[in-house]
Amino acid sequence: MNTADRMQVLAARGERFDEILTPEALAFLTRLHDQFAGRRHDRLDARMQRRAAIDNGRDLRFLDETRAIREDADWRVAGAGPGLEDRRVEITGPTDRKMTINALNSGAKVWLADQEDATSPTWANVIGGQVNLFDAIRRQIDFTTDDGKEYKLGETTPTIVMRPRGWHLVEKHLRYIDPAGIASPASGSLVDFGLYFFHNAKELIARGSGPYFYLAKTENHLEARLWDDVFTFSENALGIPHGTIRATVLIETITAAFEMDEILYELRDHCAGLNAGRWDYIFSIIKNFRGRGASFVLPDRAKITMTVPFMRAYTELLVQTCHKRGAHAIGGMSAFIPNRKDPAVTERALEQVAADKRREAGDGFDGTWVAHPDLIATARAEFDAVLGDRPNQVDRQRPDVHVEARDLLDLRIDGQVTDEGVRANVSIAVRYLESWLRGVGAAAIDNLMEDAATAEISRSQLWQWMHQGIVTQEGTPVTRELVERLLAETLAGATRSPGDKFDEAAEVFRLVTLGEDYPTFLTIPAYSRYLIDETASVATGPVRTVLGAVA
Repeated sequence: MNTADRMQVLAARGERFDEILTPEALAFLTRLHDQFAGRRHDRLDARMQRRAAIDNGRDLRFLDETRAIREDADWRVAGAGPGLEDRRVEITGPTDRKMTINALNSGAKVWLADQEDATSPTWANVIGGQVNLFDAIRRQIDFTTDDGKEYKLGETTPTIVMRPRGWHLVEKHLRYIDPAGIASPASGSLVDFGLYFFHNAKELIARGSGPYFYLAKTENHLEARLWDDVFTFSENALGIPHGTIRATVLIETITAAFEMDEILYELRDHCAGLNAGRWDYIFSIIKNFRGRGASFVLPDRAKITMTVPFMRAYTELLVQTCHKRGAHAIGGMSAFIPNRKDPAVTERALEQVAADKRREAGDGFDGTWVAHPDLIATARAEFDAVLGDRPNQVDRQRPDVHVEARDLLDLRIDGQVTDEGVRANVSIAVRYLESWLRGVGAAAIDNLMEDAATAEISRSQLWQWMHQGIVTQEGTPVTRELVERLLAETLAGATRSPGDKFDEAAEVFRLVTLGEDYPTFLTIPAYSRYLIDETASVATGPVRTVLGAVA
């Protein structure tokens, strides 16, 4: 069996999918899996072992074995590549055709082309997104709505930074056959990265930019080392100079917060910076400490702001760590979004976003995220006020910051669990899941932008509150029966339509929230149950053993 034949397509090929799933591209994906699939499984096994240790009472710490890396003041990362020197405002969003054009016409400095939390990984979205990125890079993209509205690119567009799926996710519409004939689903990370890099790296370089990536859900420096080896292998495979790839790592897990220096070090030849992925970071804390008692219980999500002690410690340390290594520190995304039909909502969103970005710029961040084009001017104004004509403020070293392990774990917050907080978590999680199951991974709910990370917070808090026997401020015990009743209210109040996914969303919600066991990610069972193309069950080629995904 030749190399291309060992990466088998198990789903229908949509319009222009053959331009992405070429024999050469499939052969490259096979080579990536031959080199790195085993190490990926090893890293995921290590994740589960560490999670079990934390659950059993082991406290996180800065690593003794990497102390020399942290204390060596001389090493630096590669830093910004062409087009990444000024990142003061980045817009995030999925890669469907209309959203791609809107992001590229937004006026932001960078577009985070998101194949991860803002994208529901339907087969159409995964490969269709690759088609749209292919066209966008070559400036051959346009779109016309059913009512005749046309979308075309403007003259100036942001630098593209693509976010592949995290190491824990699989792509079940592609089946990898290893040299021994053993079959398993392909890695979502390697598929997203590999297809984008293979088709676009040389074109991006020729146009004065480069192949740039955001790395999601990284939990430690050994996972960063794996990515660095993937980058080096891929550069060699395509004959591209070492260090051409630039990566920005999202520090969105509590374990990664203890290894920022080490993550930068492992990726130093390919690293542009770190990002404070606030929503997944909160989710990670809840997930890792959900069984550790009342001192690890957080109040209503609305009370977990960027100014509470553990979030301040995390972001201050991130800025200091980045700048001493020559890396950019990129801020996170406020959930508030404008509503063009409601001026009062828009005014409140702009006020909230302005305050959030003012704090980030004042703290030393070099740029920030927004989720809506109407927020770009507000965010830019706050960073312009601090940066002026400078592209960044990497020279601001923050020697005043002194963060210890206990500061990162200081979860004291002035707030409680309330009846409304419980109700909101049920409503948000169910409505987001319904959107995700329809193929829409970023959804405006109650004038907030929700993605997989915020839905994870909602269902994880509910699970923790139930298992820790929490009673709300109003005296209501948070029980399975209460959550079931609120679920029924949510479904009864939903605006139903033919083809909606509320019934399926309720089933997934019960599975990831009300069960005795806690699934590590809600997207894993939801994907396996509902997003697999029915043709993906068709087997082709010799298969000795089929391996499941490692969560």
